[in-house]
Amino acid sequence: MRPIDPVQHQQRRQQIVEAALECFAEKGFHRTRTADIGRRAGMSPGHLFHYFDSKDAIFAEVVEQDRRDAAAHFAALHAREDRYGALLELADTVLALVVQRRYAALTLETAAEALRHPRLAAVFERDDALIKADLERLLGDAAQHGQIDPGVEPQALAIWLLALMEGALMRAALDPHFDLARERATLRLLLERLLRPHGGR
Repeated sequence: MRPIDPVQHQQRRQQIVEAALECFAEKGFHRTRTADIGRRAGMSPGHLFHYFDSKDAIFAEVVEQDRRDAAAHFAALHAREDRYGALLELADTVLALVVQRRYAALTLETAAEALRHPRLAAVFERDDALIKADLERLLGDAAQHGQIDPGVEPQALAIWLLALMEGALMRAALDPHFDLARERATLRLLLERLLRPHGGR
C-alpha cells in the first residue's frame, strides 16, 4: 500500500466538508444523502467513506470546525486589553455571520439535529459549553478590569448574550428585511446599557 499523504488526506476531508456544508444548507441534514455529498465533492460514495465513515461523522466535523474557528477568535479577543471593545467586536462578528444565509441555515440545522440525535447532541453540547466558558471568561475579565459593570454575574450574563445572538440567527433566517447596519447600531446600544449602565464611567 502507498503511504497516506497527510496533507492530501486533509485536503480531501475539507473538500468533503465544504460539499456537505452546501448540501446541508440546501436540503437539510436528513434529506442529504452521502451520494449527494460525494457528487458535490466530485467523488464516489465509496471513495468518500475512506475519509468519513458516515454522514454523522461529516456533520460532527462541521460542528467541530465551527468550534475551532470560535476558539481561535476568542483567543484573539482574550489577548486584547480593551475587553469591552472585544465584546463589541464579538457582537459585530456574530452579526456579520447572521446575515450570511448559509451560515444561519446551517446553525439552525445543527441545533435541530442535536435535538434528535444523541451522538450529535453530545458534540453540540460539548462545543457549546466551550464557547460559553470563553464568553464567561471574557465577561469576567472585563468586569475585573472595571470595563463593564462589576456587578454583573458572568455565567448568567453569558447565557443571555448567547440567547440574544442565537435569536438573531433565527430572526435573520426568517426575516428577509433584516438590516445589518440598523441592527448593529441597536445591538450596540443594548450592550452599552446592559454592560455599562453608567455610560461607561
